[in-house]
Amino acid sequence: MKKLLFFGFLSLLVSCDDGDLQIEIIDFDSVAIQDCGDIDVGKINVLFKINEDEALILTLPNGLLKNEISETDISSIVPSASKISYRIFSDKVTANYFCDEVPLTTPTVVEEIEAEGGSILITTTTTDSITFTHEIRLSEISFITSSDTRITNLSINNFGSVSTKIDE
Repeated sequence: MKKLLFFGFLSLLVSCDDGDLQIEIIDFDSVAIQDCGDIDVGKINVLFKINEDEALILTLPNGLLKNEISETDISSIVPSASKISYRIFSDKVTANYFCDEVPLTTPTVVEEIEAEGGSILITTTTTDSITFTHEIRLSEISFITSSDTRITNLSINNFGSVSTKIDE
């Protein structure tokens, strides 16, 4: 009887599954913001941060960046106006992946997760009335994976700064 209880208990321990619990961390705070050298207030702007084989991509709609000082934060709702994507690649990725006219075939995207909520906050300042600095922050961004897992530790509140100029 003791052997039967022992094997029953052992089988319960072995068969228990933690549900493949994965706590994902997205940390791009120490990574510099990049673009393809074409930030313009009159068009859609794509900004990105690369961390080895991961990328955080921010797409801002046409006209969100303005060459004028903002008195308050300019807000853009995710995903209806602005878009944020988190991608995991098969290998290290470079800015060429996003900037080359002919798309690169490698590395490949292993997983892409779109943000399903939150907002983008932009504060615009100037020092010379020709060049404008846009400080971009993320607020309450919510990523949910394809397996309905919420990414729990999101360390990307300050996305970074970009500059635009008035054409003379």
